[in-house]
Amino acid sequence: MTEATPGQTIGPFFHHALAFPGDAELVPFGSAGSVVLHGHVRDGAGDPVPDAMIEIRQTDASGAVPGTGGSLRRRGAGFTGWGRCCTDAAGHYWFSTVEPGLPFFAVTVFARGLLDRLFTRIYLPGTPGAVDGLVAEREDDGRLRFDIHLQGPSETVFLRYPRT
Repeated sequence: MTEATPGQTIGPFFHHALAFPGDAELVPFGSAGSVVLHGHVRDGAGDPVPDAMIEIRQTDASGAVPGTGGSLRRRGAGFTGWGRCCTDAAGHYWFSTVEPGLPFFAVTVFARGLLDRLFTRIYLPGTPGAVDGLVAEREDDGRLRFDIHLQGPSETVFLRYPRT
């Protein structure tokens, strides 16, 4: 008999096992050129999911894929292009980052009831050819908002990657 994998165990345990200080700050909050990407994770009934975890991966502002190590120790390590954020009691997540030069964020969603993670993208407003429902809204204060709906009539478009 093999041991259970995290996807086969009762959870979620993201907030207790995978969060680390500064995980949502790809760049320091409020620093020059930074932007806040935020939103809510909601279930099929539209209720907040207070125990989800969102990860993003992105290019830097020039469109280059970061080659800097130190994702878990990013203070002083340079821009890594990767971040993680657990939702709060209201299902809210946020990242302090830069707008990617390739105009999208690659997103992975982990949440209760999911046997495997979900993949999607968040495109910057005004991106030509962006898929409907995958474009962030720019708020009056410059922040980017994107709500993730796991099911229901407003379900987010999720991507499927073939297993190799």
